[in-house]
Amino acid sequence: MFTGIVEELGGIVRTTDTGGDSALVAVRGPLVTSDARHGDSIAVNGVCLTVVDVEGGVFTADVMGETLRRTALGALRPGDPVNLERAAALNSRLGGHLVQGHVDGVGEVLSREPAAQWETVRFRLPAGLSRYVVEKGSITVDGISLTVAEVGDDWFSVGLIPTTLKLTTLGARGVGDPVNLEVDVLAKYVERLLGERAAGGDR
Repeated sequence: MFTGIVEELGGIVRTTDTGGDSALVAVRGPLVTSDARHGDSIAVNGVCLTVVDVEGGVFTADVMGETLRRTALGALRPGDPVNLERAAALNSRLGGHLVQGHVDGVGEVLSREPAAQWETVRFRLPAGLSRYVVEKGSITVDGISLTVAEVGDDWFSVGLIPTTLKLTTLGARGVGDPVNLEVDVLAKYVERLLGERAAGGDR
């Protein structure tokens, strides 16, 4: 479990094809690897990956074909920046919201509107996800916990403060760039429970 508060802007070192449409990804992140061990979880652009090895500030992780197909990780190349966050500890502050690191879909940047102290960015929502996104609710974009400013049938917008623009990948994302999206898991649980109740599953 994560909180969507990016700890470090790391970078892709290399991606090695391991056959069967899977890959071994090496990521540089001196901070997140400072106490990382084999089997630990680290979110890379919002995707929960399991650490295989750590050496010299670089960790490697296996990425299955399913993950490459359902997220934007497959488009990353050596040198690309990535948002990194270690799994939350039970005694840590919940600065963002509950994030699983399980990507629900890939969106894309539709527009950017700079303002004096912030920037409004609009993203495309994949079909089927808009019902989980509400104004002033939470959404995770490339591993960043953000508050929804506006939402439409197939889009939503957020306001990005200078810190987010400077310390995460969203500062450099251009129109058309893909982003990993994870909706609030609480919305999905509520939908499931209400659906079962409507179908008589509560009896």
